[in-house]
Amino acid sequence: MIIANVTQRLTTFVGGQAVDVEERSGGLFKADPAAIYERWSEFREWADGIGAKGPGEVAMDLLDAPSPRPSQVFAISLNYRDHAAEADLAIPEFPAAFTKFQSCIVGARTPVELAGPTSDWEVELVVVMGQPTSKVAADGAWNHVAGVTIGQDLSERARQLAGPMPQFSLGKSFAGYGPTGPWLVTPDELPDADDLALRCLLDGETVQESRTSQLIFSVPDLIAALSSVLTLMPGDLIFTGTPAGVGFARSPQRFLKPGQQLLSEIEGIGQLHTRIAGPRGQSANPQVSHG
Repeated sequence: MIIANVTQRLTTFVGGQAVDVEERSGGLFKADPAAIYERWSEFREWADGIGAKGPGEVAMDLLDAPSPRPSQVFAISLNYRDHAAEADLAIPEFPAAFTKFQSCIVGARTPVELAGPTSDWEVELVVVMGQPTSKVAADGAWNHVAGVTIGQDLSERARQLAGPMPQFSLGKSFAGYGPTGPWLVTPDELPDADDLALRCLLDGETVQESRTSQLIFSVPDLIAALSSVLTLMPGDLIFTGTPAGVGFARSPQRFLKPGQQLLSEIEGIGQLHTRIAGPRGQSANPQVSHG
């Protein structure tokens, strides 16, 4: 099953056609996409009953975030070996987690206004939780997932890495710095939920390319590790990490500029288009330390 947030209305697809969930269910389920995760099992049973499966036609400029108001947003640093190597940092023994604040989460139709001249791209598989999850074992973790989507962990590097203590959460939570979409795909729709091709293109140039099988901590490992500390709630997001190819690790460094287009792709999910807007008059060659 695939669900979409079409201008803040929960939508699924039957036979390639978009179906408004509130209308089709006679009000059994609300139009608000954020509300569905608390009733995920009940909703999934209803959706299976109407034959919800696969994608359908919907304009990208109508799509908002599939989980627009998560109670918690987790992001994982250094979860691909090649990214740890390009950043010249050691492989963590336990997932290196931080948070992106909820207010940064947007969907495909929202352009991102740059917060500064050292803003960077990071394509990621994003997990959306489907039930309260505490102390779950890795071998059962996928059963707690509603679905997956595509995300960009956009990062204003100067803010992220400034000072004696890096400010990952603030540097990665400016307005719009958490694009997700285009929709949510349930794991059963995927060819192999643990091995998906992903890549990021900037103005048509491939800047990142890998497979999720290269994650240091797999999706089940991440859910098991996080839930060993706290309770993951329905609708929560987990940005699972980014592969090599980010701008700040390049020589010379490269950062996002107004007018550019990010295209993020993940096998079995689709494409997330992100338009870059924002203040002009940026320095031509800003530099930041790798930290």
